[in-house]
Amino acid sequence: MRFAALPVLVLSLLMGASAHAAEPQAQQLQVSRSWTSYMYNEGSAKVCFMASKPTRTLPAGARRSDIYAMITHRPAQNSKGVVSFVAGYTFKSGSEVQLTIGNQRFALFTEGDTAWARDDATDRAILQAIKAGSSMTVEGTSARGTKTTDTYSLAGSSGALESINKTCGVN
Repeated sequence: MRFAALPVLVLSLLMGASAHAAEPQAQQLQVSRSWTSYMYNEGSAKVCFMASKPTRTLPAGARRSDIYAMITHRPAQNSKGVVSFVAGYTFKSGSEVQLTIGNQRFALFTEGDTAWARDDATDRAILQAIKAGSSMTVEGTSARGTKTTDTYSLAGSSGALESINKTCGVN
């Protein structure tokens, strides 16, 4: 399930605000340097995710809401390691996002303010690159035509991934 209401939940967590009463309440599991892991329940099913904010955004003066990267497990739906990026703006319709980790590049599709990998194989390849890398950049274009580049530290991503794997029983 790639299109979930998770961005609203993460936004409220990253901003330090409580989520709306009708939305699930996430429990923070661990802070691992630049990444934080969380767990919440959708009914009786666990959902685990890790999130990080960029260390640098360009252009620096662009007006954007919160920006973050996430990796999500929904084991009850046989969904694990789903990579997504929230840009803090609506992407240009039909545009792609370029994700770069080391010398590897990935094209992501966009919907609204979020970008995802096109399939499970790409999610797995991105996770392997994250495990081996030290930083990643996400390049996108807003609906207004502004080109942005967000840089994320991968420090702590392995610890956060271990945390969500253990909590959700994912190998």
